[in-house]
Order: sequence, then structure tokens, then C-alpha cells
Amino acid sequence: MTEKTPRLPFRIDTQPQPEASLQAWRAVLLLLAVTFAAPGFAQKATREQGRQIASQGTPQGVAACISCHGAKGEGMAAFPRLAGTGQAYLQAQLDAFADGSRKNAVMQPMAQNLTATERQAVALYFSQLPPPFSASDPVQPAPSDTGAWLATRGRWTAQVPACAQCHGPGGNGVGAQFPPLAGLPAGYIAGQLQGWKAGSRPPGPLALMPDIAKKLSNAEVTAVAAYYEQLAAAGVAAPSAAVQPPKTESRP
Repeated sequence: MTEKTPRLPFRIDTQPQPEASLQAWRAVLLLLAVTFAAPGFAQKATREQGRQIASQGTPQGVAACISCHGAKGEGMAAFPRLAGTGQAYLQAQLDAFADGSRKNAVMQPMAQNLTATERQAVALYFSQLPPPFSASDPVQPAPSDTGAWLATRGRWTAQVPACAQCHGPGGNGVGAQFPPLAGLPAGYIAGQLQGWKAGSRPPGPLALMPDIAKKLSNAEVTAVAAYYEQLAAAGVAAPSAAVQPPKTESRP
């Protein structure tokens, strides 16, 4: 007596079905198209791309950055210096302008008309420019000099650290996240501190600035802003990292 092969409740096709295969390939191609169109697969940002945007703008109507921030990113009038500022900080500000979390009538439309890759490229470019000068703090500021005292000593009784604790001696900036303050226009610095007071600007690295700004009076804000602006006048021109003196060969 032979055993009967059990009948399966479904049919197994051993031959590929052309239509099913075509649909599968279409699904794969669609998945690839969506994946490579995602922001994570955007063109890699380059310094040259950032330089072109900074010097020429874009066809989408973004003006050249240097028209306001100076040919070398040194800043002009009320517009802050960008040269030598950390890439992470600059990119965070451009992203904040783009998503509306940081308000500015000039910068918001500019940032919004740049792609994520273009914003990254601009930040990369300016971060690699040499700073326009190197500043130094006074060795012994007088307590009556409110701006210098707060910048270099702080007011620890109110848990207000010295600005130099994060922004470095002379306000020259520290690392990629804490920007230079030396040489920024006083009106610009005061405006940012007032923005943190009012909660209209993102809190920044470690979310320190809103709490610090709220502990400063309006007169102290003005004094600190004026102190960092005047450091530019006493600053020493920083050597350019891009230009090296020609090497000379000694001949016997």
C-alpha cells in the first residue's frame, strides 16, 4: 500500500510570473528613487560650493554673503563677522533662520532659499577663513568698567559666569560651538542678548544664554556689547592661514 502525498491548501508556482517580477522591480526602483532623494543623500557640501555662494549668491535669489558680511567675512557695519566662527555654530544659525526658530527679516529668506547642503557648505567656507584679528582682555579690569568686568570676571554671586569662560580670552571664540564676540557690532550683540531675554532666539549651545541674559540689566547688556565691539580697535591682525610666504632656497 502506497502513501498518498498530502495535498497542500495552496498552490506553489515553480515558474516566475512575468507580471509579478515587473511589479517587484518597480517597487525596488521606487524605493531607490525615494531613498536617494532624501536629505541624507544630498550632495556632499564642499568649501568651494560655499565660496561660490558667499561670493556670487545663487540663481534662486540668495544674495552673495560678502555683500553684507565683508569680502573676507570680517563683518561690515551692523552685520557680524563670520570668518573663523565654528562651522557647527554657523550651520545651526542658518538652520534656525531656515526653520523660523530664529527671526531676522534679512536672513530668514536667505536661509530658506538655500538647501541643507548649501547651508552646510556656507558654514564650512566661513569657518575656514582666518579671523580678521586676535583680541586680548585687560589684565586687571576695574570693577567700575562694567563691560570688561562682566566679560572677564562675571558676577558669580548671581551665578553669571564671565563671558570668557565660554567665548575664550579676548572673545576670540572656543571650538566649533562658541562663537567669537570680539569685533561684533555692539548693536548686534545687544540685540541677541535682548532676544534671549525675550525668548525669541534659540537657546544655543548647552542652552546657557537665556538664563544668563535674563540676569543682566539693560545697562549691563549695553556695557558688555560695547566692550566686545571696541576690542576690534585694539586687536592685532591675525595671520592668514591661506597665504604662506614663499620658501627660499639657500644656495652654496
